[in-house]
Amino acid sequence: MKIEKIKKLKSGKYKLELDDKSKIITYDDVILNNNLLFNKNLSNEVYNKLNIDTKFYDIYNKAIKYISIKMRSKLEMQKYLEKLSIDEKEKQTIIDNLTELNFINDLNFTKAFISDKINLSNMGPYNIKKELLEHEIDLDVIDNELQKYSQTNFITKINNIITKKLKNTKYSGYILKQKIISELINLGYEKEMIYEQLSNFEFDDNDALKKEFNKTYKLLSKKYKDLELQNKIINKLYQKGYNLDEIKNLIKKG
Repeated sequence: MKIEKIKKLKSGKYKLELDDKSKIITYDDVILNNNLLFNKNLSNEVYNKLNIDTKFYDIYNKAIKYISIKMRSKLEMQKYLEKLSIDEKEKQTIIDNLTELNFINDLNFTKAFISDKINLSNMGPYNIKKELLEHEIDLDVIDNELQKYSQTNFITKINNIITKKLKNTKYSGYILKQKIISELINLGYEKEMIYEQLSNFEFDDNDALKKEFNKTYKLLSKKYKDLELQNKIINKLYQKGYNLDEIKNLIKKG
């Protein structure tokens, strides 16, 4: 076979037109590596190598595109390449090349990951560390980078979450506090830090209790009357975490 024409495409790739009317779309590196600018005759061996090299650069460019969307850890890139039907040697070649070019750098990945989670999410330090460990980042690297951020960053987040949750008058103070604690623990904050910040807030049940009482009364009064109605209301509100004495006082006033 012989190459009759080499044409550069808008995509940046090159089209090789052969004398048998077949065409090959490939890359400039493939052309240069196989000396196709000067040797236009293709043996079967060179032709096969040309297709193998083209496939390799197809995957390499997919890897470049994958990492250009956002920063990736080395583990993420390994898992991505495993899905692209590439052998271990070629996979390692791509990873080594991207690492040499600093496109893969787990220290930079860690710094960016922590910065994003602290500035753009409510994730606490425990979950940040947990997710980075899942990327197989060295624990010392994670701890060193997390220590660069003041505890104030996380305290501010906790206080903002508590303040927002306090606007919800659907629950009793006790239940609301438990829900806040549960949510903050799930976000990855330490219990000691959570309880310390919660102590700075007051959980007033008055408005929530009145609202829940009116709602419960309206619902149960359709079915119960007098003392039975009162007992049903007391039990219902007590189960929701409201103070028993406050419930009884509200019923007396009502």
